[in-house]
Amino acid sequence: MNRRLSRFCLQNNNLWRANLAISQKVSKFARTLKDSYLAMMQAMIFAAGLGTRLKPLTDSIPKALVRVGGEPLLKRVIFQLKDAGFTRIVVNVHHFSNQITDYLKVNDNFGMDIRISDETDKLLETGGGIRKAWPLFDSHGPVLIHNVDILSNVDLKKFYQMETQDLLETSASNTEEPPLAARLLVSERKTKRYLLFDDTMRLVGWTNIETGEVKSPYQHLDPKKYKMYAFSGIHMVAPSIFPLMEEEPDKFPIMDFYLRNCDKVRIEGYVKNDLKLMDVGKQETLKEAEEFLKELK
Repeated sequence: MNRRLSRFCLQNNNLWRANLAISQKVSKFARTLKDSYLAMMQAMIFAAGLGTRLKPLTDSIPKALVRVGGEPLLKRVIFQLKDAGFTRIVVNVHHFSNQITDYLKVNDNFGMDIRISDETDKLLETGGGIRKAWPLFDSHGPVLIHNVDILSNVDLKKFYQMETQDLLETSASNTEEPPLAARLLVSERKTKRYLLFDDTMRLVGWTNIETGEVKSPYQHLDPKKYKMYAFSGIHMVAPSIFPLMEEEPDKFPIMDFYLRNCDKVRIEGYVKNDLKLMDVGKQETLKEAEEFLKELK
């Protein structure tokens, strides 16, 4: 009896040691994975647009090279990303694409790993642009997406690291909750078009409050029952979202894609209450941008 008890205790002790070793390896792997993510902070700048709202300026130059406060919009976004610790940036180009590539070349990519996703032959819109650029990224980490005409006080490093931590926690858990696919930076800015979120800040739809139009994969969605926030033009995409993109055509808007798939994967909103943000993509805001830059300092 004593021998059986001793063997039982020994077996359980060995099992406990084995489980402990596995747990330590998993924790070490998670730390290594997190470190590798943070070492390779990566972003995409949408710079392929035609800039029609900035005509006649964009009749001869791309929107990305329009100057605000003496510097091109593209340079401002690049340095905001660089100061936040990003090391790889992909810039998509279409309208006067050679001007953007020449500008980056002359400036030696500002000492960064900057890659071009060339849409010269066909403008792919935001969703198609992300999918085309995907091979240029580290496919295991999230990607921050930033419009070239957005100026803001967003802490991009904090936003990126928050996403990375959530990705690690999601991958380490065994819950049945859909994987985190994207996080959208939103605010209470007044607009006609709002994204709709449930109480957990999971995206469920979109509405135009003037026309009453609603877009959602959930039938008979009542916008009044959900939280309404305005999109900022800054968001994060996780690797888990790309298999769904394979079913899309070459050219598609990312927001329509989010709205079609928010019932399949987890797309969340993140509210920044003290957000200061300006869309410099039109003539009237371009005139106000220099004063806005002073507010951000």
